[in-house]
Amino acid sequence: MPRAFVLVNAESGAEEQVLNELRAVEGVEESYFSYGVYDIIVKVKADDMEHLRDLVTHKIRSLRKVRSTLTLILTEG
Repeated sequence: MPRAFVLVNAESGAEEQVLNELRAVEGVEESYFSYGVYDIIVKVKADDMEHLRDLVTHKIRSLRKVRSTLTLILTEG
């Protein structure tokens, strides 16, 4: 079951709205505000890599006030 951290940039002033929308997305396990280059950090989980790609591409990146994302796929060490 792949997991990833998705770093999100939101439109200025829309961070809280985007965070609330992200928390409603199936597959989002955790979400936090962040100070720095990215506005929000989201931990996601999917059944397989195809579903992970769909989750990031079609459910997170397509949110109206999301400007950009960076996905960090997690592996066990």
